[in-house]
Amino acid sequence: MKTHEFSIIASGLDPQAADFESRFHEACCDDATISFQKGHVIVDFARDAETMDAAVASAVEAVRAAGARVERVEPDPLVSLSEIAARTGMTRAAITQYSKGQRSRGFPAPVVKITSDSPLWDWAVVARWLFCHRKLSREAVVEAQTVKMANDALARGEERMGPLLRERVREFETTL
Repeated sequence: MKTHEFSIIASGLDPQAADFESRFHEACCDDATISFQKGHVIVDFARDAETMDAAVASAVEAVRAAGARVERVEPDPLVSLSEIAARTGMTRAAITQYSKGQRSRGFPAPVVKITSDSPLWDWAVVARWLFCHRKLSREAVVEAQTVKMANDALARGEERMGPLLRERVREFETTL
């Protein structure tokens, strides 16, 4: 068993309600810290599970059981060069050099704000590239892809994502 850390961003509950925190505790979110920020319920998990996908799927079900609407799983799938550096333990300068093709070719292109001074990259795509260049662990790539797949499932409105998420993650792992 491993402890997996991630956050679920949710909405639909009144943080002023007398039963706000107890709803989460009764729904098996006792391994999470609950806060309310910028109009959203933030549920920060440190969940023990065999795999990241099992941890995320069970946490999504628990937050839903508390009566909240799950919007997404974080860490955020969109990252700046600074965030890439922080997640990898590399320097910002090194990541900038990779992005400009000065250290290696083929660094993924940004996916958002492409023409701005602060473009954003898809973390799962960057993580896989870094793994292929021996700069990131296999586990980190699988975790990044798991969060992306979970968010895709949420966007499609999948109610019980556990089995499908497990299947998709296993398929992905065979490609690494």
